[in-house]
Amino acid sequence: MNRREFLSAAAVAGVAGVAQPAKAAPAVKIVGIQVGAVSFVDEGVEKVLDIFQQSAGVNTLFIATFTYGRGIAGRQIPGQPMPDHGKPEHDTDTFHGGSYTVTHPQYYKDTAIQDFRAPEFGDFDVLESVLPSAHRRGMKTICWFEDVFAGKGAGIPGIAKAQEKRLDGANAETLCFNNPNYSNWLLGTVEDYARSHEIDGIMWGSERQGAFANMLASRQDPSAVTCFCEFCQRKAKARGIDPERAREGFRALSKFVQQAWQGRRPVDGYYVAVWRLMLRYPEMLAWEMLWTDSLRETYAAMHKKVKEVKPAIGIGWHIWHQNSFNPIYRAEQDLAAISPYSDFLKMVMYHNCAGERMANYIGTVGRTMYGDVPLPELLDFHYRVLDYKQEKELAEIPKTGLTANYVYEEAARARAALVGAATKLWPGIDIDIPTAASSSKSTPEGTGDAVKAAFRAGADGVILSRKYSEMKLANLRGAGAAMRELGLA
Repeated sequence: MNRREFLSAAAVAGVAGVAQPAKAAPAVKIVGIQVGAVSFVDEGVEKVLDIFQQSAGVNTLFIATFTYGRGIAGRQIPGQPMPDHGKPEHDTDTFHGGSYTVTHPQYYKDTAIQDFRAPEFGDFDVLESVLPSAHRRGMKTICWFEDVFAGKGAGIPGIAKAQEKRLDGANAETLCFNNPNYSNWLLGTVEDYARSHEIDGIMWGSERQGAFANMLASRQDPSAVTCFCEFCQRKAKARGIDPERAREGFRALSKFVQQAWQGRRPVDGYYVAVWRLMLRYPEMLAWEMLWTDSLRETYAAMHKKVKEVKPAIGIGWHIWHQNSFNPIYRAEQDLAAISPYSDFLKMVMYHNCAGERMANYIGTVGRTMYGDVPLPELLDFHYRVLDYKQEKELAEIPKTGLTANYVYEEAARARAALVGAATKLWPGIDIDIPTAASSSKSTPEGTGDAVKAAFRAGADGVILSRKYSEMKLANLRGAGAAMRELGLA
């Protein structure tokens, strides 16, 4: 060894002997899956957890603890092919809904909503049954419940005291965020979960919107929009909004919508007619924002309650797929505004069923506010304002779904909106969400591409959705293959 080589080696040895700053361990990426009680009852807890870990490297369970809907609970819905696991039969005659875990009355003393235990599995408690096994495996558990009381939920004793009021004065099946009977029930539910179980988090979702957006983007009876109850009117007056002027505006908009669906074009066209109503009745937009603010205040109250009870528990929100289609709804989903009380956000990015859903949305608003715009041009307009760059034409998207690039663009947009916030971004990835027989179906490759796109855009995890009981195992393994390729499983 010559002198230069000796000195170089000595320098390297000296540096090696100096303690270097420890590198921070990389944050663990969430690999979640939504699963209902029926899957554990049908297949057994250990078998289901084996499948999750072996097929997709799942490390977080999003267990459906409460709903009266078929979207996150129950077996495969009628009209859809059965998956290759679980009982090969539908549960149409036995599905009821409600709470799939035991409830504790002390947390519900300030609400009229009392009797909501799901009866279809007897004394089975999904949390008590799954948590011990999940803990042994190092899997996190998040209680996943949603704002769905339709169907059997509408028959809960006392539920009428919490229901919204429609424009026509009738009770809706939906519940009002400004009604103490519902707000206290929500606070009681998250406190019950946090105090009664060793869980890691809570996720709640509300797939609804305000009266203005709903009237223009829905095929339902326009007089069914909400909410016009005494609590909403009181809140509106406190904001300086005249409830009667708002109702008058919505009645005029309802008439416009009804005539539009009959093909009766206004003299100055559909778009001008809607703007004329907005200018004449600005109370409609104020009412829309009142509804949106009420939802945000609900988020904040639930977040505060959980942090008071057990600060280590994370709480976040499922953001409805409408966010991917409707610019009005997207404007209301201000991620920077809700991030202070959101530990995480599940942004729905269901790429496969998105094609069918986007086409349906375009077909609806193309009959009302945009009735003068040819539907293919209307879709192009939405692609531009929503910033989607690689999607197909209107006739094709139900058959193809949207691309993995849509997942990338949506995840990147959400990531940018959350810059500087501690909120985690967990995109919801479509695995076999039901579509029409002629529409696109999930594939292992498509599922894997969507997973990779989400992580490439900077996501902190993904949630495989919408429920395991309708997923095919090959597509679940497609997600797992992507996880392994990314070094996450």
